Amino acid sequence: MIVYIAYPTSLALKSANAIQTYTTLRELRARRPDTLALIPRWGREPSRFAEVGACHLPRPAIGKLSRLYKSTLLYYLEHSAFALMTAIMLAPQAHEIEAVYVRQVICAAWWAGVYGPLLGVPVIYEAHDLESRNPSRAKEPWAEGLLHLIDRVALTRSSAVVSLTEDFRRLLGAIGWRRAEDVFVVPDAYDERLFAPQDRSACRDALGLSTDAPVIAYAGMTFAHRWLDGLVTAVARLAENLPRLTLLLVGGRDAERDALRRQAEGLGFVIWHGEGAAPTPGPRPTLGLFGPRPQSEVLTFLGAANVLAIPDTVTDVTASPLKLFEYLALGQPLVLPDIPALHEIVPPQLGHTFMRRNLDSLQAALVAALGAGEDLKGSAARRDVARDHTYGRRAERILEVVGQVSAKRTGAGLSVPV
Repeated sequence: MIVYIAYPTSLALKSANAIQTYTTLRELRARRPDTLALIPRWGREPSRFAEVGACHLPRPAIGKLSRLYKSTLLYYLEHSAFALMTAIMLAPQAHEIEAVYVRQVICAAWWAGVYGPLLGVPVIYEAHDLESRNPSRAKEPWAEGLLHLIDRVALTRSSAVVSLTEDFRRLLGAIGWRRAEDVFVVPDAYDERLFAPQDRSACRDALGLSTDAPVIAYAGMTFAHRWLDGLVTAVARLAENLPRLTLLLVGGRDAERDALRRQAEGLGFVIWHGEGAAPTPGPRPTLGLFGPRPQSEVLTFLGAANVLAIPDTVTDVTASPLKLFEYLALGQPLVLPDIPALHEIVPPQLGHTFMRRNLDSLQAALVAALGAGEDLKGSAARRDVARDHTYGRRAERILEVVGQVSAKRTGAGLSVPV
């Protein structure tokens, strides 16, 4: 039996974290039906995770107290309580567990440092970054030592670490926290059941967009830390020489979209919220601002675009955004920051890169991407790259890690990096 412990931020799949967890579990259970997923749930809150056979434990909602005292430390306590709950539940069947796979840092620290050794169970930690660099980390000055301890225990005491990127794997080796053979690279993925090339004309007809206006698109659950304001500014500059230009932004929170709307109005954009047909393209650029949509609808917005953009990523050495793989599966020209972690997936010739947070460089990359036209050869090559990063392939990579950790534990073999 494999145990998968996760703490998704949305049981309704309204976050990238939740989508990745859900779809990974779907594919894991298709290959290993004995996978036991442990997910917290508050009361009778609706959950999509029941669809993939997850076992819901009561959420110890200590973090809700942050409405009274704003601190991430309350969530650390909540995650610690949940880790204890999982250990109590699993203790009677510990002898049946092949490995515990954890993708939440606080739970991973408890399992790697305490519960795994106590129960004699190997622990695999899927690290998405150092907690000490998490934008949502505890900000109290005295907590810096605690953050370092959390990272060190989770990353050094686990039986193996799964990294999203080779860049993070190298970092762990450089700081002496893990041997290279104990770190396995398993990138993020896309859902091949949804993401495939779209008919651009049909997508534009569905949205009421002009068939010949140049369109740049971005879609994401949230906009924070992703430099969307830089993308808006760059498009405004381009519009001086590229009339009829349209930028589509899909997702984000209400406050994030309001801030971008105000910025765009100040830069002379025509704002479109999706009511009726899009404004007739003219000398002023158009900004289409749309709230979160189901992934099936997001496809229409992305399919309507000439260019798909990633203005920035939240992390650096662990950058492996879901949208990168989704964009690749669609095939259109990509604009993305020049980050080594992204180059691990996208070869230089298949993307238009720019210096991170550099407006002139971003503007030049957008011009080059818009000038690529249909780029049928590049489109096919991008889709070929995507095919190795389906969630099915991701699940297989995880099972390879579990198998190698188990083999090493029993002395039947040695672990080799994936």
